[in-house]
Amino acid sequence: MPKKTATPGAPSQRMLRVAEEVRHALSAVFLRGELHDPDLDGRHITVTEVRASPDLKHMTCFVAALGRAVTPEELKALKRVQPFLRTQVARAVRLKFAPEMHFQPDTALDYAMKIDAVMRRPEVQQDLQPRPAGEQAPPREDER
Repeated sequence: MPKKTATPGAPSQRMLRVAEEVRHALSAVFLRGELHDPDLDGRHITVTEVRASPDLKHMTCFVAALGRAVTPEELKALKRVQPFLRTQVARAVRLKFAPEMHFQPDTALDYAMKIDAVMRRPEVQQDLQPRPAGEQAPPREDER
């Protein structure tokens, strides 16, 4: 009988732990500069997050470049060096199977910057200011 999780569809503790170990192993390879690909030479790639499949055979790795977006050429280069990275991860993380890695650009920072820009707009700032005691908020558009 399978174990029940607190939230259906949520990753298990094992998936989270293995994904974090894979992230550390990949980060170590990028830090040491062991990649011998001209498109990745001298580039600073950061692994921001790794998500594991339930069977731990596939890992989705979210990558970002230092101070800029990851280019399509860099994603292609990461796909080319994936067998080497898979070997390095297999040596660093003890698993029954070496996971296959899929690389995607991390857009979380872009999304956070977009939300920050929206929050700084004057009409939003006006709604965030505290109102004096006794003053009611003006009616919203959908309440009119």
